[in-house]
Amino acid sequence: MLFNSFDFGIFLLLVYLAYWTIGVKKRTTQNILLLVSSYIFYGLWDWRFLLLIIGSSLVDYIAGRQINASDKQGHKKLWLYFSLFWNLGVLFTFKYFSFFIDNFTSLFGIEAVENGYYFWNVVIPVGLSFYTFQTLSYTIDVYRGKLKATHNLLEFLCFVSFFPQLVAGPIERAGKLLKQFEKKRSFDYQKTKEGLRQILWGLFKKMVVADNVSIAVNAIYDSPQDQGTLSLIYASILFFFQIYCDFSGYSDVAIGTAKLFGFKLSKNFNIPYLSRSSSDFWQRWHITLTRWFTDYVYAPFIKHKNKSYLLKTIGLFITMTLIGFWHGANWNFIAFGLLNAIVITMERIPIKIKGKNYSLISFLTRMPFGFTTIYIFLLIMSSCIFFRAKDIEEAYIIFKRLGSFIPSPDFSLIIGAKVGVVIILIFAEVFTRFKEYPLQLLEEKAPRIIRWMIYYTLIFIIFRYAGPKEQFIYFQF
Repeated sequence: MLFNSFDFGIFLLLVYLAYWTIGVKKRTTQNILLLVSSYIFYGLWDWRFLLLIIGSSLVDYIAGRQINASDKQGHKKLWLYFSLFWNLGVLFTFKYFSFFIDNFTSLFGIEAVENGYYFWNVVIPVGLSFYTFQTLSYTIDVYRGKLKATHNLLEFLCFVSFFPQLVAGPIERAGKLLKQFEKKRSFDYQKTKEGLRQILWGLFKKMVVADNVSIAVNAIYDSPQDQGTLSLIYASILFFFQIYCDFSGYSDVAIGTAKLFGFKLSKNFNIPYLSRSSSDFWQRWHITLTRWFTDYVYAPFIKHKNKSYLLKTIGLFITMTLIGFWHGANWNFIAFGLLNAIVITMERIPIKIKGKNYSLISFLTRMPFGFTTIYIFLLIMSSCIFFRAKDIEEAYIIFKRLGSFIPSPDFSLIIGAKVGVVIILIFAEVFTRFKEYPLQLLEEKAPRIIRWMIYYTLIFIIFRYAGPKEQFIYFQF
């Protein structure tokens, strides 16, 4: 069930009406409704994988309670390792096992048997990487003493499977989201309006911007070996806006939907194309994923008192490589992570001038905005090539053609109105950059009649000019 489908609209309306009809005094019943609704929502993708998400939830619920109840450090570690083994084992089995087997057979020249039985050909459960990280962070936080284990199974199951953010985040921590299931939620008409406005803006970004931009991107990337330099540059930059509007559009719908039920989810994007450096970019892009890897991979790696530059660099390379690999079991995603690690490392190299310590980041923050815009878009374009290419071989072909300065004779035919919708998006977001989302400004500044004219205009544009219906890109991760 896609957020940009009529089916989801009906589903959301029915759950919303039932939820508030139950009333705020019956929090447990509301939680039961949300849990059942979440399982129905997820089960419509593939009901068989419901057992997997329930299994992961039970493992970490039990592990958290056992860790909290034990006074022995060895016992605590045993349950932590059990949680790690289960969660990472499930992730490896479904998402990475085939990748390692394929590379192992290729490395040692083992030939596959023609027409033989391929013993591990499975579908990756939708949202696996997201809810696995969410439930795993709970066990780790309990082990670290940052969080007390919950004794309420219903609330924990709701935390893991909350349908607005189940399949593509934001990746929430128990300290924020689980706590909200433990409290009464009162109906707030203002929050309902905010939620609907954010859903509307998210659908505009996804259906009008991302899905229309995908036409040009797909036309070029379907045959990159036949494209010229300018076309490939154009498609790579355009793909950034496609994936940004696709994913941040999903996040807006998720956050807006949660508001309808009295929940607050984390902000996941902060206008990343206004970044001044690669480090700044990763503080603005998929924020909850960056924080997850920072807290659970990078920070523990450099926790020693001797935080040397070399140790930080090694930790950074490990973290960014894993972030790349998190996105997919393919060498191009590993290259994506390594490229970002190299750039961030270069930005942080200490430079001593007249006895004072500087770095490239300190110079970038002082540079004119136009210069840093070009700089960040060169990085984005390079990253997007690895991200969008089917494999590392295709990425190599694209970079080779970019370096050859091959003319693009049919370039003008694919531009169309794609640049126009991107410019409208940029203008709206930059103008309202201090707000959570652009339509929020209307409530504060615009008269009622102007607000409703804009809302109805956006609804008309979505129905009239929506691009070909595409699944959300991050659903594959």
